[in-house]
Amino acid sequence: MTRIVLASASPARLALLRSAGLDPEVIVSGVDEEAVTADTPGELCLTLARAKAAAVARDVTDGLVIGCDSMLELDGRAYGKPSSPEEAVSRWRSMRGREGRLLTGHCVIDTASGAQVSEVGATVVRFGAPSDEEITAYVATGEPCRVAGAFTLDGPGGWFVEGIEGDHGNVLGISLPLLRRLLATLGVSVPGLWRQA
Repeated sequence: MTRIVLASASPARLALLRSAGLDPEVIVSGVDEEAVTADTPGELCLTLARAKAAAVARDVTDGLVIGCDSMLELDGRAYGKPSSPEEAVSRWRSMRGREGRLLTGHCVIDTASGAQVSEVGATVVRFGAPSDEEITAYVATGEPCRVAGAFTLDGPGGWFVEGIEGDHGNVLGISLPLLRRLLATLGVSVPGLWRQA
């Protein structure tokens, strides 16, 4: 069995990989996200995904390390997790009735060979127009401060997303089709990684 390591604390990423037949080990990278900068939101999430995968790969001798980072691009700016409930309320007021792009940087490192591949997935998200009272109630759940872009599709935030264009898994934190392509570039077949029942 190939050792698969997810360099992320995201429960949504882990759940998605498990539901898709993988059984990854989780090792959190400890990368200081605030210390990383880039010229564009896409470059930023890709740089962070690479940094997270590389940090974990140093301690994995023979396996596949998957690093990811997500953020919402709105008006050309990158938005990760809000730092406070007040910021989450302000962000939702600016997002309502608009659309943005949820970007997820993906990086896979084969530690046995040292080969590395990476790419950014992008999904357009159309936000609904929740009232101020709905925004306040949603922020009070605590969810917006735990996730990139201040929303989820598979939790209370899903009530306020009108639709998406692209891969829904990318919005949850990892795109299975994109990950499959990256693994294929490394010569890895996804069915070979599935848990044996």
